[in-house]
Amino acid sequence: MELKEIKGLGINTIDNLKALNIHSVEELVEYYPFRYDVYEKSDLNNLEDGSNIIIDGVVESKPTVIHFKRNKNKMSFRLNAGSKLFNITIFNRAFLKNNIHVGMEITVIGKYDFKNNLIVASNLRKGLLEKTVIEPVYHSSSKITSKRISHFINKALEKAIIKDYVPEKLNKKYKLMDKEKAINYIHKPSSKTTTYEAIKKLKYEEVFLFMLKISYLKKRKDNNGLKRNLDFSEVEKIVSKIPFELTKDQTKSIKDIYEDLISPHRMNRLLQGDVGSGKTAVAFVSLYINKLSGYQGALMAPTEILASQHYQNILKMFPELKVGLLTGKLKAKERKKLIENIKNGEIDIVIGTHALISEDVTYNNLGLVITDEQHRFGVNQRGNLKNKGVMPDILYMSATPIPRTYALTLYGDMDISSIKTMPKGRKAVKTILMDNKDVKKYLTMMLEEIKKGHQIYVVAPLVEESEKIDLENVYKVYENMNKAFHKICKVDVLHGKMKSQEKDEIMQKFKNNEIQILVSTTVIEVGVDVPNATMMVILDSFRFGLSALHQLRGRVGRNELDSYCILVSDKETKRLEILTKTNDGFKVAEEDFLLRGSGDLFGLRQSGDMNFKLADIKKDFELFKLAKEDSQRYLESQDYYKEEYNHIKELTENINNLD
Repeated sequence: MELKEIKGLGINTIDNLKALNIHSVEELVEYYPFRYDVYEKSDLNNLEDGSNIIIDGVVESKPTVIHFKRNKNKMSFRLNAGSKLFNITIFNRAFLKNNIHVGMEITVIGKYDFKNNLIVASNLRKGLLEKTVIEPVYHSSSKITSKRISHFINKALEKAIIKDYVPEKLNKKYKLMDKEKAINYIHKPSSKTTTYEAIKKLKYEEVFLFMLKISYLKKRKDNNGLKRNLDFSEVEKIVSKIPFELTKDQTKSIKDIYEDLISPHRMNRLLQGDVGSGKTAVAFVSLYINKLSGYQGALMAPTEILASQHYQNILKMFPELKVGLLTGKLKAKERKKLIENIKNGEIDIVIGTHALISEDVTYNNLGLVITDEQHRFGVNQRGNLKNKGVMPDILYMSATPIPRTYALTLYGDMDISSIKTMPKGRKAVKTILMDNKDVKKYLTMMLEEIKKGHQIYVVAPLVEESEKIDLENVYKVYENMNKAFHKICKVDVLHGKMKSQEKDEIMQKFKNNEIQILVSTTVIEVGVDVPNATMMVILDSFRFGLSALHQLRGRVGRNELDSYCILVSDKETKRLEILTKTNDGFKVAEEDFLLRGSGDLFGLRQSGDMNFKLADIKKDFELFKLAKEDSQRYLESQDYYKEEYNHIKELTENINNLD
């Protein structure tokens, strides 16, 4: 139902609601409060100085207004609360003066000042507070207030058609409230109990529906996969060409992917593992298997320099393959020729950035799509590449290990391969926690590494000065490092606001050892492989999540040399100590998840990330497990096919994936 059908909703208000991602009457009634203001009368005999109180009574005196400073004012009056008189003051509400008169009944919310028998009010409400009042508070904007949103939701409730997506058996099993009642109570709460029951019902429905879709996708496994007839002995021949020994987890991941590729089902697999665990080698073998099966492959990287690194590495490993590098740097003539070769099938594998999904790129016979650091691409970008083939198999790679709790929901429709063992010869990075006062100590350690001919990353969290957050920004850190080391080595700076070409040039210089100390923001998190970099210094490290710090740490220790990560912080040292005890990204991710909950473990939010209205992946994990079991049983039951549940069936099956 369209928003314009609600009486009183004009074009401007509709636009303001759309800005909050509310486009229909149904979406409006499912725009739930993010909190409630609860008004309960305070006990007049037990008021504490400085406490927040709520009292009601009758206005005893005419309000007076005093103006001071620029556009500031203070309104005062006396209130008779029955057994006590109070002085009331409220700031910057002079416009209310004519609405408040002697004898009027009002409720005052504010802070109590015992010495002056004063309440500094934050809010005034008409009428006496006869019972507990619970007011919903909605996420709003400068164009539309929470109260206006509440007003229009109440109007929408009169028109909305509310469907219950929880099967009746489950409603009875968990004694869940009727959906229509729940929607009404969550927006118009009458008591704490009914509000809790409403949230319980709507939260369960949200999680049940999500897990039902996950279970459906997992069960559906379409049989439209590409046909491949390739004996595993051919895979063993590919592996034998690799100039180093694969780890147990790499070998298992290759076997998983091979079995997916030769099966009649489309592959939809996540390959996850720490930075430097060898995911790329697995990806290269997968692309080779795909080529031997007669198909083209595509590998999409988030940056040009990383795409270039993949291109050079695959040619070193498998020089016999015909590989193309497609990035924005290509000259028009080179680009045209490469696109022709891709279309004609003269290229086995294409490696590139988002240029791979440009409209003018046509693949000859695309069979496998791999996206590196897949969370850094928007869902639409991943989908566009996937849609370049008829039914290509999909492999996602991520260097952000995901705890099982998060993987259960975020990648529930995918198969997951994890690489936990590190390649031979790699030494664990030694992580040391230091205080801000230890500057001489870590500068001395840096000097020792520079004298050995090694390179260093120094990470600062901000690009520009901020009055609100007292942190050293990247340029200030650069100046300090330059003062300390300019006579000894080359220091340079890198941050996300630089142009792409400029960033690539600096990273290339660092890779070539033309820069010895690189002062940077977190843009180096996904960067080039610099084996000569042996130290990572992270300033104000308390500002980062554990997973982000672990990612940054992974940029060093990519060789057989002793490597160090220095965490500089005067706050949250207990949390940061976790990193000094383990180099296991999966353990770090689990700890990070427990500490931070279901926020952005990846450091940035993509349009496909989880964004539940009521549920919280961490707090409600038991509910997710319960709903997963319920959804699987329901899918297998006859109830799923009953006519009365067609709306659930329709909603479940009207999806291709959770993107």
